Amino acid sequence: MEETTRLEEVARRLGMGYLGEIHDAEVESGWLTRLPLSFARGNLLLPLREEEGTLLVALGNPTNLLALDELQVALGIPVRGVVVPKEEVLAAINRLYARHSGSAQEVVAELEAEDLSAIATQFTQQQDLLDLTDEAPVIRLLNSILFQAVKERASDIHIEPFERELDVRFRVDGILYKMLSPPKVIQEALASRVKIMAGLNIAEKRLPQDGRFRVIVAGREIDIRVSIIPTFFGERTVLRLLDKQRGVISLADIGMGERENGIMERLLARTSGIILVTGPTGSGKTTTLYSALTSINSPDKNIITIEDPIEYQLPGVGQIQVNPKIDLTFANGLRSILRQDPDIIMVGEIRDTETAEIAMQASLTGHLVLSTLHTNDAATAITRLVDMGIEPFMVASTLSAVLAQRLVRTICPHCREEYRPEREIAGIELPERLYRGRGCERCFHLGSLGRIGIYEMLPMDSQLCSMVIRRASTAEIKEYAISRGMRTLRDDGLAKAARGITTIEEVLRVTQDDYADISL
Repeated sequence: MEETTRLEEVARRLGMGYLGEIHDAEVESGWLTRLPLSFARGNLLLPLREEEGTLLVALGNPTNLLALDELQVALGIPVRGVVVPKEEVLAAINRLYARHSGSAQEVVAELEAEDLSAIATQFTQQQDLLDLTDEAPVIRLLNSILFQAVKERASDIHIEPFERELDVRFRVDGILYKMLSPPKVIQEALASRVKIMAGLNIAEKRLPQDGRFRVIVAGREIDIRVSIIPTFFGERTVLRLLDKQRGVISLADIGMGERENGIMERLLARTSGIILVTGPTGSGKTTTLYSALTSINSPDKNIITIEDPIEYQLPGVGQIQVNPKIDLTFANGLRSILRQDPDIIMVGEIRDTETAEIAMQASLTGHLVLSTLHTNDAATAITRLVDMGIEPFMVASTLSAVLAQRLVRTICPHCREEYRPEREIAGIELPERLYRGRGCERCFHLGSLGRIGIYEMLPMDSQLCSMVIRRASTAEIKEYAISRGMRTLRDDGLAKAARGITTIEEVLRVTQDDYADISL
């Protein structure tokens, strides 16, 4: 509030107006094409709109009147400044220039007449991709691909070589979409460019390689994990994008119902026991664990994790990266963590019997342990531990709860519409009204925008412990849990569909494996 008052006073002294926010709809985009990004960002100014023959310009640095004069000469129109907080000007510059920058498809169209043999061997990691416009063609193409992926909220970029073509696909909200097909001739140059950025060996083309690098896109810091594998038609590259600015979602915002959220909060308040989160790869298990750790992180707790890989850095938490090359496995790392006097331990994944046994011993000796397991539902996780060789009495005495989850695409709120469905789909009785997305510019005409979790929470009780000790089947455990109030993944998804959060088709898509009845 004091800063706002100060800026208003500055604006008054200079005879200018004051504007607290810049609304994109009020900015005439034609002026952006005539003003270089470097000039706008360097001088903290942004052309807004023409009013009665005068161009209104947002000034983040109102004392830099020389830049305003230069702008007037460059654009050939009288200008009038309006004082705006510099953070708001910079954010608007990044946002608006990002929206009007060239797409990867436009760069591909320019490649036909270019010399594709040259590729730079240097890369300045702290330079914003919006500024890199006059680079070699392959570098321009990769920059455009990265930029477009961030703009369209892609979590992964797949660069896939085939016999006669090279495809680039983006994974958006869990679904792969083909974005463009660059010329086949640049295939090796593009792979080499990725290797240079990730610090990998560009001469090695016969073995898989993994690495990572960091870029800045429109002011946002993006961590990128790289995986390259050799295939018959060349090296296949997958880039996983992690937006550090987005950060960790709070436990209240990941989509749990009141029952599941209440149980999770009570379990996290304990000083011992194991909480397992289960689901297939890409179902959001790590995000749930990070959210849980963030909710209980405080200066009086010693929290240590061992992960593969570390996706986000958590302030105040000790995080260890698994490294099989030096025999730093989950099991070996977990042994070392126990000598660090931890209160809470997170194990990225229980992959083998040894890791499971150490985790359970840790919970018996007064540690709260959080981990993940690859099973389709909550009940299966219990029998999976027994099948791994863990004694049933150990599972019964250490396991606090199992949370199974999936991610479903949420309906775009800007184009959501109501409709009357068929009374029954796949044997499921439906409500009279459901919702879907028509598709609009905000969601790139997909009808969906973002994802949310659906959950199945199975807390342990005395009866369930007895069932585990006598080696009850998965079906028995699930039946008992449902009778005690557990809502299945599909039930939670259907409830979210009825509330207009997701679609019935999306719920059926992500839960079909749990209900498949395959007969040979």
